[in-house]
Amino acid sequence: MELFEKLKAIRLREGLTQAELCEATGINLSTWKSYELMRRKEVSSLELLKLTAHPRFMKYALWLVTDTTAPECGQISPV
Repeated sequence: MELFEKLKAIRLREGLTQAELCEATGINLSTWKSYELMRRKEVSSLELLKLTAHPRFMKYALWLVTDTTAPECGQISPV
């Protein structure tokens, strides 16, 4: 799964609109849209940190970066 697909999967699993996710994390809405629409293939490390540092999304950090999970540590996949 490509990174842009993972970002969208997280947002959908959490039941958030793009605007809601961006408001919660501080990610610019147009930046997020460009990721989901594949206009940007490279995701900024700053944006990844904003997402994975947020308490609601920390549980996806390992999967987002390494494509693995560790449920015993609370690290899961949205899919």
